[in-house]
Amino acid sequence: MMPAPATAGASRPFGLRPELGRWGFVGLGLAINLCLGAVYAFSVFKKPLIDLWGISATASGLPFMVFLAMFAVGMAFTGPSIVRYGPRRVSLVGGALVGLGWLLSGFAPNIALLTLCYGGIAGGGVGILYGCPIATSTAWFPDRRGLAVGLTVLGFGISPLVTAPIIASLIAAQGVLPAFAILGVVFLVLLAALALPLRFPPLGWAPAGWVPTPKQRARAGIELDRGQIVRTVQFYALWGGFTLGSVAGLMAVSFSKDFGVEVAGASAGLATLAVSLFSVFNGAGRPAFGWLIDRTSPRFAAATSFSLILLAAAGLYLGGEGNLPVYLVAFSVLWLNLGGWVAMAPASTAALFGPKHYPRNFALVFSGYGVGAIGGTLLSGAIRDTTGSYLPVFLPVMGLAAVGIATSVLGLKPVRTG
Repeated sequence: MMPAPATAGASRPFGLRPELGRWGFVGLGLAINLCLGAVYAFSVFKKPLIDLWGISATASGLPFMVFLAMFAVGMAFTGPSIVRYGPRRVSLVGGALVGLGWLLSGFAPNIALLTLCYGGIAGGGVGILYGCPIATSTAWFPDRRGLAVGLTVLGFGISPLVTAPIIASLIAAQGVLPAFAILGVVFLVLLAALALPLRFPPLGWAPAGWVPTPKQRARAGIELDRGQIVRTVQFYALWGGFTLGSVAGLMAVSFSKDFGVEVAGASAGLATLAVSLFSVFNGAGRPAFGWLIDRTSPRFAAATSFSLILLAAAGLYLGGEGNLPVYLVAFSVLWLNLGGWVAMAPASTAALFGPKHYPRNFALVFSGYGVGAIGGTLLSGAIRDTTGSYLPVFLPVMGLAAVGIATSVLGLKPVRTG
């Protein structure tokens, strides 16, 4: 079923002509993701938590890992609800859980309860809310779906640039646990306010004067539901590509600073500054690869991404030791492509399988992110512990990227029906 027709006035979002007002939904989505992406700044909490409770570095990372896992689980079960209840109601529920999870984290007496509150409740809330602004942008932009989705999720990628300094200041002024509680109250209020305007366009709505391209016209008759997409090669190629892209990207996120200091020879200050640079590329990759899908195809965009990942991993493995320029360039590319896959996965889901069942279908595709998050974190940690260096991590990354290129070229062809 398609979303129910919107109420009167939905064709004039924000009181403007639809062609202008619909960009307001992109702005709302960007702002929502700016709040949700605070998870990428969790590393700021780790040292204060270690000092507070005397726990290990591994234990201090448990809330982050559980958060990412619950993020994916929440997405997997929320897609049908977005279609049934609309993005506003689902967003309000998700936003309430996000704020509550952060708030309760401020009263956690140990790492186990912090993991439950932050990782379980807040992570699940992000999973519920995350797909709502993406589904909204997808519905309002049949003409520039990739770009609109990329800009919507831009906020998640650049969030650490905004949230990390705020978190650090709160910890310095109030302490680590009060920082969680304060941000919980802020997120409760902000996410509720940002969710209220979200809505789908009326059934059959299209931008005035929009003339679909030949590729868009060819895709227009493709409308597959969740039961149908799992019987296509394209679904497994897309799910596998998203998983592999997430493994490579999230491994880079997890040890970017450590690699700079231990392998590339950067000072701690420079490596910290470099991570801020990398987050800019993470944000930029989202609209960039979304635009690329609009201009080309999911197959071309995915193959391009994996080719860049392969080159970056090879550069680091062969020439990253003691080489700051290689470190800066290669990790920028890896972060760029992690952001790219966060935009490519939803845009490709709509492009390959149609927009009608998009929320349900993307919820299933997004499970690849959760697998990639857990797999990438465990794999990189195991290799580092076994070999004593981060350099060998990029051998499997190169192999996965090569598999990704082949999977993209062979599996992401347009779906043919009939």
